[in-house]
Amino acid sequence: MAEAGAGGPRLAELLAAGRRLWEELEAGAEPSSGAPAVQDKVRQGLDALQRAAAMVAQLELFSENEELDEVSSADLKFLLLPALLGALTLKQVDLSRRQQHLESARDHFLRFLKLCRSYGLGSFQLPPTAPGEEGAGSPPGNPPGAQPSLVAMAMSRNAKIERYKQKKELENKLASMRSFVESGTADDDQIREFYILQIQKWISISLEELESIDQEMVILKSRDVARQAPAAPRGPSRPVRVPVRPFILTRDAAQARVFGAGYPGLPTMTVDDWYEQRRRQGIVSGQSVPQRAPAGVSDEELQKQQQEKKEEEDDEEALQKARSWDDWKDTHPRGYGNRQNMG
Repeated sequence: MAEAGAGGPRLAELLAAGRRLWEELEAGAEPSSGAPAVQDKVRQGLDALQRAAAMVAQLELFSENEELDEVSSADLKFLLLPALLGALTLKQVDLSRRQQHLESARDHFLRFLKLCRSYGLGSFQLPPTAPGEEGAGSPPGNPPGAQPSLVAMAMSRNAKIERYKQKKELENKLASMRSFVESGTADDDQIREFYILQIQKWISISLEELESIDQEMVILKSRDVARQAPAAPRGPSRPVRVPVRPFILTRDAAQARVFGAGYPGLPTMTVDDWYEQRRRQGIVSGQSVPQRAPAGVSDEELQKQQQEKKEEEDDEEALQKARSWDDWKDTHPRGYGNRQNMG
């Protein structure tokens, strides 16, 4: 098997550069993940790690057919390349390509976990090959398509708690060993243990990230389906009303002739004509409705009009008397005949 040294120190430098940039991003010095400085580091880290991964593939450092003992201690750190690539891919913030970034990160984490399982590093179940798909990561006892049972949910929760405890223990061990390894004072066994602990830590990180990725992909898919669905009608459509031209509503044809004589004048219409027009348009039914006074006419004026109409049509004698009285007032000034100064 080719050693990492065959590629020169450049391979180790690329891995170190990519990992250093990821650690700086995790420290969160910048206020926003979308800041130009942050995204510039993401691009630099991805470029370094992708070049390192291409060199590892060319050198054929790892194989699923070999045992962990066959891998040199110096080469173990390069097993982390797919996991680091997945972590940096998730830090890209281009929303228009979010689905693509999630799928790419998922592929990196799965590649890392499959490689670790082939070398016997850690005991874990691989998640399904696609979100929502039943596979190696399905809880036992649940048939395909069934809702997770309370027992399965409890098992999943316990597994998360156990992974969290293991992760904390690994971080404490790594912190105590880091200074020896980085200073060059550690022997081969210590270096090998240090890198294996790092790999086990990233196994926990990868499982957590895969679970988050699958949840986000389901949300994105549901959102896309909702956007593509046709909008449901909110209710029955109302018929379009034709604008009504203003007109004067009168009680009878006589009033219509009077009000329609002005210039410029509005068209006139009696109550009966207006009601008949509305009936033809289907706005009101054909049943008779009680007649109402036009808008703006008070009860007192209506009674006065009705009294005048009655006098005009039914009482000729009263009409003659009223006319005679008007004629008399025209020819006799007010106070005529008041001989005793009483008025």
